[in-house]
Amino acid sequence: MRKFLLYISVLALIVSTSCNTELRRIEKSNNFEKKLAYADKLYQKKKYNTAITLYTDLIQVYKGTEKFEPLYYNFAYCSYYVKDYVQAAFQFKNYLDIFPNSPRAVEIDYMQAYCYYKQSPKVALDQTNTMKAIAAMQTFINNYPTAEKVAEANLVIELCRRKLEKKEYSSAELYYNLGFFKAAGIAFKNLMRNYPDSDKSDGYKIMAIRAYYNYAKNSIPEKQKERYETVLGEYLDFADHYPNSKLKPDAEKFYTLAQNNIKSLDNEQIKAKSNQ
Repeated sequence: MRKFLLYISVLALIVSTSCNTELRRIEKSNNFEKKLAYADKLYQKKKYNTAITLYTDLIQVYKGTEKFEPLYYNFAYCSYYVKDYVQAAFQFKNYLDIFPNSPRAVEIDYMQAYCYYKQSPKVALDQTNTMKAIAAMQTFINNYPTAEKVAEANLVIELCRRKLEKKEYSSAELYYNLGFFKAAGIAFKNLMRNYPDSDKSDGYKIMAIRAYYNYAKNSIPEKQKERYETVLGEYLDFADHYPNSKLKPDAEKFYTLAQNNIKSLDNEQIKAKSNQ
C-alpha cells in the first residue's frame, strides 16, 4: 500500500513538473497559435489563473483579428471564475466597448451587472455595490426587455432591495434603541415609503408610532400635546392602510395612551388656569 501511494505521489510530481515545463516553454514561445490553443486548453480545464497569463500576452497580438473576440470572451470570464469580480466587471465592460454589436452582447451586459451583485457585501457593510447592481440590472432590463435574462435580473433587483431594506431597518432600529426617537420615527416612515410593497410595512408603521409616542413622552410639557397628536395621526394612517393587520391592537394601545395623555395635559392646563 505504501509503495502504491509513493508511486502515485511520484507520478503526480512528474505530471506536475511536465506541465510546468510545458507552460514555461509555451510562455516563451513566439508561436502565438500554439500559445492561444494552450490558453484555450487551460480554460477548458478550468485553470483560469494560468489561462489569464497567456491571454494577457496574446491580447495585443490578436487585437483586430477574428480570433480576438473569443479570446477576450474567455479572458473576461477567467476573472469571473476566479471570483475577481471587480476585474471581471471591468473586462466585461471592455468587451462591450470593443464589440458593441456582438451576438454575445446581451449575455456580457448581464454579466457586467451581475458582477456588481457578486460584490454586494453583508448587510452591516457599505451597500454602494448593491445600489450599483440595482442600477445596472435595471439598465439591462430597459435595454433588453425581451431577453431571457430579464427574469433573473428582476430577481437580483429584488434580492438587492431586500438587503437595502434590512440595512435601513438596522439603522432605524439603532436610532430607536439609542433613544433618538424622532430620528427613529422618521427612519421607519422612510422605510415604508422606500419599500411600500414590503410584507413588513405594517411593522415599520408600528415602530414609527412607538417612536413618536416615546418622543412625545420624553418631550418638555409645552411640546407634548402637539407630539401626542402626531401619534394620533400616525394611528389613523395605520388604520387606513392596514385595517386587517395583526398589529392593529398594538397601534390602538398607543392611540389610547396618546389620547389619555392629551386629556391629562388639557386637564392640567385647565387646572393651572383656575388656580391663577
